[in-house]
Amino acid sequence: MTPLHLAHHTVSCCAGDGLAALRAALHDGTSGLRPYRIEGLGTDTWIGEVQGLDDAPLPAPLAGFDCRNNRLARRGLAADGFEDAIRSRISHHGPRRVGIVLGTSTSGILSTELAYRQRAREGGPLPSSLHYRGSHNTYSLADFVRTWLAIEGPAYVVSTACSSSAKAYAAAARLIHAGLIDAALVGGVDSLCFTTLHGFASLELTSPEPCRPYDAARSGISIGEAAAFAFLERTTNSLDSDAVLLLGCGESSDAYHMSSPHPEGLGARLAMEGALAHAGLGPADIDYINLHGTATPNNDAAEGHAVASLFGTRVPASSTKGVTGHTLGAAGALEISVSAVALAEGLLPGSVHTRTRDPSISIDYVLASRSAPLSRAMSNSFGFGGSNCSVIIGRAG
Repeated sequence: MTPLHLAHHTVSCCAGDGLAALRAALHDGTSGLRPYRIEGLGTDTWIGEVQGLDDAPLPAPLAGFDCRNNRLARRGLAADGFEDAIRSRISHHGPRRVGIVLGTSTSGILSTELAYRQRAREGGPLPSSLHYRGSHNTYSLADFVRTWLAIEGPAYVVSTACSSSAKAYAAAARLIHAGLIDAALVGGVDSLCFTTLHGFASLELTSPEPCRPYDAARSGISIGEAAAFAFLERTTNSLDSDAVLLLGCGESSDAYHMSSPHPEGLGARLAMEGALAHAGLGPADIDYINLHGTATPNNDAAEGHAVASLFGTRVPASSTKGVTGHTLGAAGALEISVSAVALAEGLLPGSVHTRTRDPSISIDYVLASRSAPLSRAMSNSFGFGGSNCSVIIGRAG
């Protein structure tokens, strides 16, 4: 594919708001995960919560969009001066030539959950305060951002579980290359809710301790929440060597099982091969892989097998979910930003909380952060039902 410029990017997650907080957490090996008891289940787990969202309602003109997910989206847009920079780029391109493609898995479902709890206590109909269209509805996220930033181009939401916001990058690139738009706001937002906390606990996939990806004794995920955004544009001759480019995307669907990956990582390998082919690269051209690495026994084993079969032990790889938790529909965009920080810093991020590499997974797994010259990175995102996406970014120089 013709490379696209990642002109701006930013994140808000449990590690903090903005790239400086993320950069510090990756360098120092610190984690934003905290203990949490799942109400009604008596289950202890760890979560990556963004503090202060309960006390930050949206402005009155946007009250119809008010929910935890859209509050988190607004928080993310405000970090790193991203919103101001994007408004300038929207003005440059024209609002009709800018699109929005975002990923989420649960959107504002927490609002519906709380509404049903209120009805259970009080009886009668659902409370009038519930605005399904502006909260629970999956499109609510794109509709809110489109309204907030006055963007008039195509806008839609990808919801393919944990690959959602990685696939948003691929979808946006197709829109630009097709000539439908000149630039796109891409990313993902997912917020904590009872559906995911109870759902993953019922599947026995949550860990009673901070998640330990690729550890020999890993025991499950730590659910987090995040907003991650980027702005994609066509490249220009004026880009400096440190500019980050979107080089290729690979997507696959192995449809092996609703909640488990193909045991040999078939879909994962197809996505990685597709990304390499799309970028016109080979395995030897990748300097770092940000793994999906959820810390469940099956996921890490399947992904590790796929990475080993394609890259062997030549390419350093790690999962950064010990820092942020698994942010589900936002994970792809968040970890593309992690990879962009790695390229900019010349940093191989370590795997926080992982103690002992699983010896049955034959890859070069990075435990502690260290410096290294990096030109290109691959980020993997794999979702329920075998929905897989790999994204390759690289430095312009």
